[in-house]
Amino acid sequence: MALRKGAEHDKSRPRLFVYSLGLVFQRRVRRILKAHGWQLKFGLPLRDGDAVAVWGRKKTAKRGMAVANHFKRRLITVEDAFLRSVLTGRQNAPSMGIVTDHTGIYFDTEVPSDIDDWLEKSTKLTLDEVTYAAQMVTYMRHLKLSKYNNFTRHNVEICDDFILVVDQTLRDAAIEKGAAGPDTFADMLSRAKLENPDKKILIKTHPETTAGKRLGHFTEHDCDDQVSLLSAQISPWELFEKANKIYCVTSQVGLEAIFAGHKPIVFGRPFYAGLGLTDDRGSARKKPLKCTAEQLFWATHLQYSKWYDPYFDRATEFQSAVRNLHAQSQQHQDSKQPSICLGMRLWKRGFLRQFLSTEHTTPRFVSSAEQAAQLAQKANGRVLAWAGKVTSDLVQQCKAKDVPLVRIEDGFLRSVGLGAQLVAPVSLAFDDQGIYYDPTDQSRLETLLNQSDTLTDMDLARANHIRDRVIALKMTKYNLKANAVTINAAKGQKIILVPGQVEDDASILKGASKVKTNLELLKAARADFPNDYIVYKPHPDVLAGLRIGMIQPNDTAQYADQIVDNGSMAELLDQVDHIATITSLTGFEALIRGKSVTCYGQPFYSGWGLTDDRAAKIKRRKAEVSLSALVHATLIAYPRYWDPITGDACPVEVVLERFERGELQKRGPASIRILAKIQGLFASYAYLWR
Repeated sequence: MALRKGAEHDKSRPRLFVYSLGLVFQRRVRRILKAHGWQLKFGLPLRDGDAVAVWGRKKTAKRGMAVANHFKRRLITVEDAFLRSVLTGRQNAPSMGIVTDHTGIYFDTEVPSDIDDWLEKSTKLTLDEVTYAAQMVTYMRHLKLSKYNNFTRHNVEICDDFILVVDQTLRDAAIEKGAAGPDTFADMLSRAKLENPDKKILIKTHPETTAGKRLGHFTEHDCDDQVSLLSAQISPWELFEKANKIYCVTSQVGLEAIFAGHKPIVFGRPFYAGLGLTDDRGSARKKPLKCTAEQLFWATHLQYSKWYDPYFDRATEFQSAVRNLHAQSQQHQDSKQPSICLGMRLWKRGFLRQFLSTEHTTPRFVSSAEQAAQLAQKANGRVLAWAGKVTSDLVQQCKAKDVPLVRIEDGFLRSVGLGAQLVAPVSLAFDDQGIYYDPTDQSRLETLLNQSDTLTDMDLARANHIRDRVIALKMTKYNLKANAVTINAAKGQKIILVPGQVEDDASILKGASKVKTNLELLKAARADFPNDYIVYKPHPDVLAGLRIGMIQPNDTAQYADQIVDNGSMAELLDQVDHIATITSLTGFEALIRGKSVTCYGQPFYSGWGLTDDRAAKIKRRKAEVSLSALVHATLIAYPRYWDPITGDACPVEVVLERFERGELQKRGPASIRILAKIQGLFASYAYLWR
């Protein structure tokens, strides 16, 4: 029945005919068009309602334009959206969105286009619509996203108060259709020098020029004591913060400069000129309307652009597209520096290669600390090791070679199933300062929490949404199936959960204070909550006899009212009032659910004003952190997520939906062991063919 409905839906889609190989072979573009309601077809548009698609205004578009004209059919011009990808199209990076223009195309300002209609409509927005557009501009600016996003994470020294001149690629259709040419760029640079004789001029090269895919208008021959080429991969938003003026022809950088609060000096005739937002030096036509930056953004990014969710193959809204693009950009930036991985078990190497590879780099796996440090120094890379396996020798080797040491650990929403069962994680934390469970030293998570006052309202709203989803889905770190739990407390009696831990676990060894064992924890809980109902849940590994931490039954019965051997932690947390723990992650999961927590040790979530702390306060933890900020740091900013279906970096929202759909489930033990070993074996030697 569902299939028959699907077929009927497909028949109702308007047919879109294409006549260029670019549209035929660009799978992502086909998927986006389908997600937004089109059937891509080959042949002739013979039916009423058929349309013809062309890409931009390239020479190949003439075939489609001729067919549309002959059969009197609509012509749909397709182009990349204003936020595209991490790498460029010529580097085979798929786009996060497109524009489909039924009238013309935005960069061809010689004739009308749909963007003109959206700009006119933007002048009649409600206050709520303007406010939302302003929020989205701030969000994009906060994440430093641009059309292409292959930016470096390393600080690049740039002088203050400089003049930014924006280059474009040779023979770009946007230049010709924007009433400009090569002479325009020469004139722009001359005017910039003449008008700013005492300021440094930086020429921003186009990302495709930086990648060696296309030539620009400026070269080293245009440089002198005042003028320099800026080929470093820096987000335009960082340039806007220090630039005094922006000079451009028709570049999208000029559009983004408007959103950054600049009034760019424009020498061509881009669609965003003539609206009162630019200093027009070219032949920009005066438009019969004036726009604010928020109205312009509403037209370009929220209406004209069509956004796509590559994880679930569907149309999506701008905010989701931004999150997805940011996740992929972060992964790419994090992995650009070569990674030398030390002491990784074979089965882990496959998923680590996914997390750590880019178009030019793939991790290498070695077994010696000395070799790891030497290779990292030679490759200008970094050494990565599982946090629990980092030795003093490795630390010293990295210091001696002056190479970064990054500790790896599972994220807080890891998988459905245990790592001991060779279930690959969907999240990992890569910490270049320490590791979250070790309070004896600074960690990246601690730094994020200390900086939580920089979070925007949208950051906090996103964290609240994630928190609500985790609670509704009853998610925990491993999401193991377990029996339902019935707690036998008297009506009105306060219920205290005491989660057992592995007593030689690193979080206990590093984060315990006076209370160091499970028995001591039970005694402390009974002393502090003498009249309450105490539920003790042993750690599964301890219960199985695999790890240290067993309490004798008589001792447990002396201090606990009930023992829960095998129960769902999420359901258990729903029933209790308070948690007493040393450093267990259960305390964090309880905080998310609005429960109060007493900490006898120093876990990562203590010391921020959210818990009842019985151990000494860590002086480094200076901030008063809200629960929303804690969720943002731990579930959004600190870990990196990987989609198990597409194999791409993703935001946490994708992992939550995969869990809801049952798509994080582990495969059978035999198959995953064999596949994991084979994958790890090939990943070990991937550097040979990358």
